[in-house]
Parts: sequence; C-alpha cells; structure tokens
Amino acid sequence: MPLPRRLISQLAADAAEAYRPAGPWAWHFARGKLAGDPLFAALLAPGLVPHRARYLDIGCGQGLLAAWLRAAGRCHARGEWPRNAPPPPVMQAYHGIELHAPAVRRGRAALAGEPDCTLETGDMRSAALPPADVVSLIDVLHYIPGDAQAALLARIRAGMGDDTHLLLRVGDAAAGLAYHLSRLTDSLVVFAHCGRLPKLHGRPLAGWLALLLGLGLRCETHRMGGAGFANTLIVARPD
Repeated sequence: MPLPRRLISQLAADAAEAYRPAGPWAWHFARGKLAGDPLFAALLAPGLVPHRARYLDIGCGQGLLAAWLRAAGRCHARGEWPRNAPPPPVMQAYHGIELHAPAVRRGRAALAGEPDCTLETGDMRSAALPPADVVSLIDVLHYIPGDAQAALLARIRAGMGDDTHLLLRVGDAAAGLAYHLSRLTDSLVVFAHCGRLPKLHGRPLAGWLALLLGLGLRCETHRMGGAGFANTLIVARPD
C-alpha cells in the first residue's frame, strides 16, 4: 500500500527544514525535490533496501537521501507512522560523494547534527568507495563517459557483499521524446547549480541492464517516469 500523500508532504517538510541554515536556495530545492520526486517515496517501500544499512551515496548533491531517511526515522519514533505500514528503513551510517563543492557545503550545514553522516567533495571516477550495504547512483552516471561508467560500476561490484544493494536511476535513451525531456531537465538543473551545461552520456535501458548483468548482478526495474520522464530505478544485487 502506498504511503499517504499527506505523510510524504510532512516528511519532505521535515527533511527540508534542516537546510534552512544552508540558505534559501538549499531549503527551497530540498522541499521541492523531496516532495515532488517519486524516488524518495519509493525508497520507503518494504523490501527495496535492507532494513538496517550503511549507505554510500555517489553523486549525493546536498545529501537529500540522508535527510529524507532520517526524517522518516524521526516520524516513526514519534509514533506518527501509519500503523498498517512497515517501518521505514534505518540508516545506520551515510557517506556521500559529490563533485560540486558548494552542494557539499550545503549538505554539511544541514546534516551537521546527524550522527554518522559524512559528505566529501570528490570525483566519482576516482574517489575511494567505503564499504556499504546500499550504494546509490541516482541520476548521475550519465554525466561521465561510457568507459568511465563501466569502470565505476566494476569498482563498486568488486566491493559488494552478498547482500549489498546497488540502486541506480537511469534514463532510457530508447524512449524518444520522454528521454529528451529528461536530458533537458538534467541540463537545466546542472546549469542552475553550476552555471554550465553538461555533456551527457546516456544508454538505452537494455544497455544499462546488459552492463550490470555482465558484472554478475541480477536486476529488478521500477518505472519512475513522473512528469513524462523516461527514468527507471534499477535495483541490482550479486547473482
């Protein structure tokens, strides 16, 4: 059963509140993204990720994933979680890696009071990857060339345990107009944050899945379009 829309709005407001010390931009972006992006509600679905886990968030931006999961945990602890819904996943530790230094500063300001939350400035192609139970790459792999995508996924795979979950949200380059809308949106978001237009390196969904299968990972897919976008969440685990 999907979580009530009222609860999603409440969690988005709670999580975004932490970003007020980081400035109006950080707060408004967090509030809009958490309330409007279906990914965050999907992450609370039972069984998608381990109930207790260490998270490695590659391309973490300002750390919204950490703020979201901690907000869900506080809601549950207050007894405000729906009685007929499974409890939210517990984030034991969080390590975020992000290339854009201002985003890292905003995330550090927001998460300063959260235990076991670390954000570092680094390039996903070369940064050290600490051990984790959940590794997330949300809307970021298409910012690096195809050979770098394959190399990064191979490094992640080498460090995965038997029950590690790899979460990727990717665009489907075979999806026509919806894919081009996704690319345009990504480009505009990067321009708003960084003042530059990125070069994007997409693949058809079948290509993403073939890459993961070639690394010995079994995959399940969850369509996550929203507003006509061609996005898919892939959950990959060791075969």
